[in-house]
Amino acid sequence: MSDAYDPPDVPLEVLHHDHEVLVVVKPQGLLSVPGKGEHLADCLLTRAQAVFPTALLVHRLDRDTSGVMVFALTPHAQRHLGLQFEKRHVRKAYVARVAGRIAEKTGTVDLPIGVDWPNRPRQHVDHENGRPAVTDWRVLKVGENETRVRLFPKTGRSHQLRVHMLTLGHPILGDPFYAEGWVRDFPRLMLHSESLKFRHPDGGVGMTFRSQVPF
Repeated sequence: MSDAYDPPDVPLEVLHHDHEVLVVVKPQGLLSVPGKGEHLADCLLTRAQAVFPTALLVHRLDRDTSGVMVFALTPHAQRHLGLQFEKRHVRKAYVARVAGRIAEKTGTVDLPIGVDWPNRPRQHVDHENGRPAVTDWRVLKVGENETRVRLFPKTGRSHQLRVHMLTLGHPILGDPFYAEGWVRDFPRLMLHSESLKFRHPDGGVGMTFRSQVPF
């Protein structure tokens, strides 16, 4: 997988929008927010703002991850949604294809994660300085050399799902950072944000949005 930034030229895929929130599908290979430098300016936030000028960031997905993302359309909605993420009230579900066969049906990884400074932007399990990170997982299908899993992150650490699956001995396929030896056989990181459930900032009604897994 090339390090050169070559974001996909695709139209904005809108799942829902109203006076407070915008829910879209982030394509794989597109940054959530601008990177440092003009060559990293194209991102989902600026694409969203081109259509919805008041769009504000609430959370992020890794460049190589695809799937459901929510933006706020007012400062009130940004505060409201930000608090839901902070207090872990947002329910997130991802689907991944991982290396090897997982014998158990379900499990939980509860291991703190911090920056692997000499190898940035990689993260790693860090019991001394890492921040708490919890992921529940459930096997969907076991193949010959891989397993399809649904992942439920209870926290939102950078690279959390990627590091946690690596610590289980089952890195996510196509991962350029954590799946050495498995990358070349896959055109992308096999990780997709399948669904997002949150309370609407205006009235508190629960809303769930889904995006079909593309792999």
